[in-house]
Amino acid sequence: MKLKLAALAALTWAGLSAAPQFYQLESALTIKSPTNPSWDYLTYDTSRDVVFIARRDDGILIYDAKTKKVTGALEDSAGGNSTILVPEFDRAYVVRQDGKLLVYQLSTLKKTGVVDVGENADNAFYDSVTKQLIVTQGDSSQVTFVNAQTGASNGVLKIDSESIEGCVADGEGNFFTALRDKDKVIKIDARKRALLGEWAIGNHVKPNSVAFDPAAKRLFVTTRGPNPALLVFDPAGKIVAEQTIGLNNDSIVFDPETKKIYTANGWDATLVIIDQVDANTYKLAEAPSTRPWARTMALDPKSKTVYLVTAEGTIDVAKKQRPEIAPFYPNKYFKDTFTLLTYTRK
Repeated sequence: MKLKLAALAALTWAGLSAAPQFYQLESALTIKSPTNPSWDYLTYDTSRDVVFIARRDDGILIYDAKTKKVTGALEDSAGGNSTILVPEFDRAYVVRQDGKLLVYQLSTLKKTGVVDVGENADNAFYDSVTKQLIVTQGDSSQVTFVNAQTGASNGVLKIDSESIEGCVADGEGNFFTALRDKDKVIKIDARKRALLGEWAIGNHVKPNSVAFDPAAKRLFVTTRGPNPALLVFDPAGKIVAEQTIGLNNDSIVFDPETKKIYTANGWDATLVIIDQVDANTYKLAEAPSTRPWARTMALDPKSKTVYLVTAEGTIDVAKKQRPEIAPFYPNKYFKDTFTLLTYTRK
């Protein structure tokens, strides 16, 4: 009898162990603020297990993933829109919307300088081959190249676009960049700081976020519009696969360890996750619901925890509206409603 019970327990445990796990909301932390919240990109720092949250007027907040608390903000980081980490030079850069790059020593988080790249900036991306940052400046129709070790400007490339969005390095000295207002993706030679070519996006519109798989040499591009999709390009610029994602995507992450692609979609409040079966084959893994306007995210590559942010908002008819993003895209968010959402697999 004891043997039968032991065998039954073993079978039960095996069945439970094999049960699929899905992403679910682990916590929702409301972060108070003296101002109405405005935010953009998140960055995960694996060296200290913190999330840098760009909350613009309030600066770059520091969330400790171990204690699950906001421990402060990077000094003098008000206006910060994104944070770029360059561990090999012990540096972190904060991109401000006024065209300033704030420089920090990554190991101490002490501010060490300011780099001026022009009148505006949205984001920056690092290329480990040429040791450069590329700073996207859609309002000026250009990108600026910055020496990541010294902070010196390496030059400017003019681009025929006022909506220069996601950018990613391919590990061979090139960048791929989405031009949302031109419905195309361009390839840039980071060494020569010159345009190499452009790729069409088929029947889709508004390419926005990009990621790259160097092992399979595949470029991932998300699109907005009425039929939002993940597009997969081969090295020749041919679309080899498409997968439906949610509306108002503003962030994509590829995890090379699990071969999963994460897309944060703000309008329909979804985190659409896609499995890479092989270089040309992709399938839906899962699509947990999130909260409206949670459009930017960060992934902890070790625990696979996903972090998103959002806030409660409305349309103030006295202010400029953005119907091209969504019919009722908020132009006003309420004080003390900004929330960090943490998703883990259970």
